[in-house]
Amino acid sequence: MYEYIKGKIAELTPAYVVIEAGGIGYLLQISLQTYTALSNAVETTLYIHHIVREDAQIFFGFHQQKERELFRLLISVSGIGANTARIMLSSYSVEEMVQIIATGNIAALKNVKGIGTKTAERAIVDLKNKVLNVAAVSESAPGIFAEVAENIEEAVSALTVLGYPKSACEKIVKSICRENPSLTAEAIIRQALTQL
Repeated sequence: MYEYIKGKIAELTPAYVVIEAGGIGYLLQISLQTYTALSNAVETTLYIHHIVREDAQIFFGFHQQKERELFRLLISVSGIGANTARIMLSSYSVEEMVQIIATGNIAALKNVKGIGTKTAERAIVDLKNKVLNVAAVSESAPGIFAEVAENIEEAVSALTVLGYPKSACEKIVKSICRENPSLTAEAIIRQALTQL
């Protein structure tokens, strides 16, 4: 089992990062939390969760151990797969997700694609006591401002990678940017996730 990877960032998108270590490029799926943390980095250390399937080996990378810990708790719930857990951690910060589960906020969980009432209820029942062990230290990452067109392209790309239809993504992202053109790509994606 892999614990972490340390290396140079070869490629970074809101959905994945390629880390070059020992002459090999490792593709790791990431959440928006990790994407934001890596936005200005050249090198990094990411904590890994490794999933082995019959047809693939998938790495998920996390900037903080507490995010990986919460990811592992989420995928332990029946009905929540790795991609859904990543979407959950892209929609809410670790601290927000801990609070949502600890307070039994079913409505907030249902805002995430792939989470229905039964799955939300199951997550709360299964994890209510466990999430309190996840360190909930508040941290703020600086927003990265770029051209509106670049942010739109980045947001649409990330949302389509997460499984949303491109046409719906473009429509919602453009609508969000018309209302507030100064939003970062991450903020646009967060808002779009609540509307898709």
